[in-house]
Amino acid sequence: MPIDPRAHTDALEDAVTRLEGMWEAVQEPPTFRVFEGHEPTALDDLLATRGYGTAGASHVLELALAPAPRAGAGQAPPHETVVGALDETWFDAAWHLAPRDGDHARSTLHDILAGTPAVQVMVPAPAAAKEQEPIGVGRAALVEAGRERIAVLNMIAVHPEHRRQGIAKALSRTLLDSAAQQGATRALLEVEITNPAAHALYTGLGFQRITGYHYRVRAAPGEAT
Repeated sequence: MPIDPRAHTDALEDAVTRLEGMWEAVQEPPTFRVFEGHEPTALDDLLATRGYGTAGASHVLELALAPAPRAGAGQAPPHETVVGALDETWFDAAWHLAPRDGDHARSTLHDILAGTPAVQVMVPAPAAAKEQEPIGVGRAALVEAGRERIAVLNMIAVHPEHRRQGIAKALSRTLLDSAAQQGATRALLEVEITNPAAHALYTGLGFQRITGYHYRVRAAPGEAT
């Protein structure tokens, strides 16, 4: 992500070359995340000419939070909420419901989530269920941006056998209410454009699209872009 944009073409090319060297040093394919309308605007075209393909396009959605409870908040199923540092019980449930691929994926995800205080919500299995693993989790990272606190929703996952029962919506509402009680004035989230059901869920909660992004990835030699 460009945090110090280079406007001049030569300077931009030099910056990309240096970053490519960093990726190559760790033997990973160079990857850039390109936001709509974000400087430098020439970055996307430059990467395309250097053989980068596009992947992982997403919407970025935003919602203003009110201090009062949101409509429908009382409809949430029984749940457990932890605010603050990463809760290990919650993390175990989140990994069970939404594991990642990769040799070090679990430890990497753990370190990322542990770096930010958050609201963590977990919906336990119904008492009559045979399996007692939690059936849903959700998280809202509490991020300080100047004088404002922003809630970034992520890690919302529901067990496949319990989907289409309104649990994801209830989890999201609970996260939004809890984040507002913690002083958050806005909520942000990202949703892939290939996930229209999630997009419909969040726009139904009042989220509006404010921007989008996609990745540019250069394939390794001999691989398809």
